Amino acid sequence: MRPLRELHARIESGEAQKDFFEKSSPQEPAGETRRMVSLLSSFRNRLDDERSAVFVSAPGRTELAGNHTDHNRGSVLAGACNLDTLGVISPRNDGIIRILSAGYDSIIEVDTQELDIQSTERGNPEALVRGVAAFFADQDLKVGGFDASLESRVLPGSGLSSSAAFEVFIGTALNTLYNRNKAGVLDIAKAGQFAENEYFGKPCGLMDQIACAHGGIVAIDFSCDPPEIDSVQTDFREAGYTLCVIDTGGDHADLTDDYASVPEEMRSVAEGLGHTLLGESSLEAFRTALPTLRERCSDRALLRALHFFRDNERVSQMVTALRAKQTEAYLKLVNESGLSSATNLQNYFSTRNPDTQGISLACALGSDYFATNRLSGALRVHGGGFAGTIQAYVPTDHAKGFTECMEAVFGAGSVIELRIREAGPMVFS
Repeated sequence: MRPLRELHARIESGEAQKDFFEKSSPQEPAGETRRMVSLLSSFRNRLDDERSAVFVSAPGRTELAGNHTDHNRGSVLAGACNLDTLGVISPRNDGIIRILSAGYDSIIEVDTQELDIQSTERGNPEALVRGVAAFFADQDLKVGGFDASLESRVLPGSGLSSSAAFEVFIGTALNTLYNRNKAGVLDIAKAGQFAENEYFGKPCGLMDQIACAHGGIVAIDFSCDPPEIDSVQTDFREAGYTLCVIDTGGDHADLTDDYASVPEEMRSVAEGLGHTLLGESSLEAFRTALPTLRERCSDRALLRALHFFRDNERVSQMVTALRAKQTEAYLKLVNESGLSSATNLQNYFSTRNPDTQGISLACALGSDYFATNRLSGALRVHGGGFAGTIQAYVPTDHAKGFTECMEAVFGAGSVIELRIREAGPMVFS
């Protein structure tokens, strides 16, 4: 750590461009330098210039394969992206965590000496902060207070996991300030999942947090404990495609029951197969047991189980295609995954609100654009589904036209270009 004034001078001298942005945002180092200076300036206005501080950056993530497979001990393919949560942090000696986030008037404040679940914090960022700190304490890792000023480019509701980026930011802050980086990737990831499940009140798997905490593209096999994490190197732009997500709008506030129904129904089928989770069984066993299963499980649950088994297989097939640089084979599998999510998993819209089908409309428009222009490309739901974003692989020389087509319907800025970020959380001092 360095005094705030020294940290400011080091950033303005260009040191951050060499040591930090080459790994986090190599395409826009000048803009990232201005962003750091802006955050640091507001921070210095509130604190003593001699306070020691560091910068932390935690990336968002994009799901590449394995839609709703992680929570049933399946496999996924995910990648950290160039959109991040960036903040400057300075330790406090009173155990209080105070966070000022750009764009928000209220300050997040949590006393790390009181780590029990607070029912009044459910659904609020304070719950995530307290939950991450509680997990650290449960693992005999040290916790303490800090001041932070942060800005997130991982837009809420964008499907890029703003919550996981925030959780990894908090975990990295505690790891850096109080634990000499003793906590590993899985420790920080599990802290985020624990906070989200137990304190925030949202059921989620571990994919988002691992992808944000690891960096790069990773294939994650959740049938193992701990999960097996395997790095995959690829460059979509080198292959001629631009990776992007399209924000179709829609409110996630009333979708918790929709999200929860997916793992619940998959587990109901697993129980019919004599297991707790589908990852403990097989497609062959599922097929054999179908007549009996239909007597105790809903048809939708059976369809969702079929999606699980098939999408789980697709992950390893997509990893093989990427490593062999077989882009067309990979894109074919992306489209198959999207179709399975739409017809079997059924998470393109909420059945409680069938008039709102932004994901279905975006996929239909994207497919029509590809067909009209005789292009290869791929489209699928991105993340949890029911509302929010789709993912698209667009031939780069048609990216501008595709963006214009989509933004004419879903609004300016709805198409967000992504790049894979090789680094996980980063610290600059």
